[in-house]
Order: sequence, then structure tokens, then C-alpha cells
Amino acid sequence: MTRATTENFHEMVVEVEWVADSGTYAKWCGLTSRGVNRQSNMQTSEVPDCDDESLPAAVERAVQSQEVTISGSGSWAAQSNGKALDWWYSGATKNVRIQNVNALSGETEYETGPAYLVSISNQAERGSKVTAEISIEFDGLPVRTAKA
Repeated sequence: MTRATTENFHEMVVEVEWVADSGTYAKWCGLTSRGVNRQSNMQTSEVPDCDDESLPAAVERAVQSQEVTISGSGSWAAQSNGKALDWWYSGATKNVRIQNVNALSGETEYETGPAYLVSISNQAERGSKVTAEISIEFDGLPVRTAKA
């Protein structure tokens, strides 16, 4: 029996190039949960039966567009606060990459590209630490890089 190769939390990494064009990426400090969503936005068309128009039409689909988004939540961290707020207030993109550390050789290890920090929110509850939630959306599709 061959078991699946899996990843732990610290092996699915979200990093930001905080300083533009530096080529240096750093993890977002404080995140304790992160997710990546790859979505195809679909277009549908109803196609009638040419021989018997009384029959229900078939619904055919095509991919209209695709998008990749990242969500995260965790502890508010002083190390991320200023950088994150600067990014959000700028309304600009920063280079972001997703790494799957345990990718097999020849498979996608990195997805990299410019992305917007769409939302950042903080919550506080008496007796607890302040938390943060983020949403990042790539501007176009990220570039996939295979593991050597």
C-alpha cells in the first residue's frame, strides 16, 4: 500500500514581497489559518434539440474566466500590521506567492503573481488577543513554477 504524500500547516506557505522588486518574500506573521481558492467562472448556454424542439434544451458550459484568491486568519501581529495597512491603503498590488513545500518533482511548487489586499479586518474581545482576517486576490492568474 502506498500512502499519499501530505503537507502540514507550515508546508503550505503564503508569502508577500513586502519591499517591491526586492525578490525577497516573507511569510505573513500571525496567520494561523490560510486557504487558497482556485475558481473557474462559468458561462452557460442552452442548446436546443434540432430534431425535436419540444425536448428540453441541454445546458452546455464553458470556462469564462479563472481566478485565484487567498484567505487567512489568525492573531494580529505587530510585525505585519504596518506593512499590511500600507499595502491596503495604497490600493496597489504586491507580489505574492503560494508554496507547496511537499510538491513532487516536476509538479507545481509555487504560484506567484501580483495581488491586491482586498480586505483586512481586526476583531477584539475582552480577555482575548486581537485577531485578524485577510483576503488577497491575484490580478490575473499566478505563474506556476515546478519543483526541481
